[in-house]
Amino acid sequence: MTSLVQSVDWLAIAPPAVAAGAALVVLVADLFLPERRKPLLGALACGGLALATLALLPLLDGGRRTFCLTTAPDTCSYAADPFALALQFLVLGGALLTALLSVHTVRDLGLPAGEYWFLLLASAAGAALLPASRDLATLVVALEVASLPAFALVGLRRGSRLSSEAALKFFLSSVAATAVMLLGVSFVYAATGSMHLSRVADGLDAVPAQLSTLATAGVALTLVGFAFKTAAAPFHFWVPDTYVGAPVPIAGYLSVVGKAAGFSGLILVAVLAFPSHAEVWGPVVAVLAALTMTAGNAAALRQRPERAHSAVRLLAWSSVGQAGYLLVPIAAAAYTDDPNDAIGTTVAYALMYAVVNLGAFGVTALVARTHPAGRITDFRGLWAGRPLAALSLGFFLLALAGLPPGIIGLFAKVAVFSTAVEAGLGWLAVVMAVNVVIALYYYLRWTAVLFRGPAAEAEPAAEPAVAAATTAASRTVTERTAGEGPAAPPAAAPPRPPRAPASLAAAIALAAVLGIALSGAPQLVLRFATAALL
Repeated sequence: MTSLVQSVDWLAIAPPAVAAGAALVVLVADLFLPERRKPLLGALACGGLALATLALLPLLDGGRRTFCLTTAPDTCSYAADPFALALQFLVLGGALLTALLSVHTVRDLGLPAGEYWFLLLASAAGAALLPASRDLATLVVALEVASLPAFALVGLRRGSRLSSEAALKFFLSSVAATAVMLLGVSFVYAATGSMHLSRVADGLDAVPAQLSTLATAGVALTLVGFAFKTAAAPFHFWVPDTYVGAPVPIAGYLSVVGKAAGFSGLILVAVLAFPSHAEVWGPVVAVLAALTMTAGNAAALRQRPERAHSAVRLLAWSSVGQAGYLLVPIAAAAYTDDPNDAIGTTVAYALMYAVVNLGAFGVTALVARTHPAGRITDFRGLWAGRPLAALSLGFFLLALAGLPPGIIGLFAKVAVFSTAVEAGLGWLAVVMAVNVVIALYYYLRWTAVLFRGPAAEAEPAAEPAVAAATTAASRTVTERTAGEGPAAPPAAAPPRPPRAPASLAAAIALAAVLGIALSGAPQLVLRFATAALL
């Protein structure tokens, strides 16, 4: 008789488990700490995320599995393989940078510290669980564990209409995505009789003729659900308002960690569970990639400094465009015999995007401390007041655009472009090239704002006669007062901006150092990503 008792590989599940444990520690500590000691919760959260990231080191040999079927030891619900470890590193590292960015935000906005740090850690634990999930039930649960705390984080600014509206839009769109995805998962289970991804793939290969339509519908609906989570067009409408209404660090978190969770789920179901339906999802994902990058870049192009548009809204539309680039290798995986190369390209691009995008949100959070409106024009003259911040943001924007000195962004875009060409998707490569050129304009336009002089108060233009009379009167007064005493003192210099909080400065510096190091050796990212095999 087969034993139903399983042994749990605790080392394999350590990264998400440590993050979840840290969330519980923060929740309990919040009950006992007095109000003046609440900042300790931020230190606990950062420490927990750092430990969760370090827990990946013993797993670098790869190949660990747990929660397996007793009748089939190779069929498991959790796999700490190279793909999972690469995405877990991205998720936990991104959450750690978000935590550093958030320390001052919690204090400045008066957010409830216990709730904020618990929700952030809980969401990070779910996002870290998702890349290692190997059955549909675990995938759905992990995705919801990552998403549900994010709703509350977006709406945590009590009394803010924008925050409440953003949370509501995010919640409704995510609920719709989950409903569609669950319907698709139920169809797939009905057609194959299994939830494990490997067995679903085998079942779809030999699905009975009378269930083929049901299976195809299940595949399509499951992919549509993940398209919502990745903000792929036309399911991207919630992104700009959600990012603008959320605290700036949470907007950065959603653009990096939330997107990584959605893309890892999409990769797992498409490549591992639905390879027999590649002719269905391959063209669909390719079209979604073209629509997403075009919609995101076209909308970002409309965010103009002279119209006092929001910098966070520009980054939101930029993230939609970047999501289109991330979809390209996934589409290419449907047209190649070995999809691992294409998936490695997606991982490489996601790693590059995570570093520089979180850095851009970090500088945006720094400027928002003195300019709460967060308009693009508020960055004018940043070079004069904060030269290091201006140089860092300029580097991040150039890396997102794929221009030197952001070499890592250029290498990532070339890798994605090459993947599309090698897969025979020439038309998609052309669409991507056009969108990269469009994106150059708004990235460079924002970069130029950083190095202009501080904005002066605009004065209405005078009529020519009035201007001439004013000039003559001014000259007469100057002549009469010449030699009557010392000249008037010069105008006072503008006050220096307040010092950046240590945690915020550390997060921006860490992102800048990582981006510069990777730009000096981009092959490290590509080599690391190509080892992220499924």
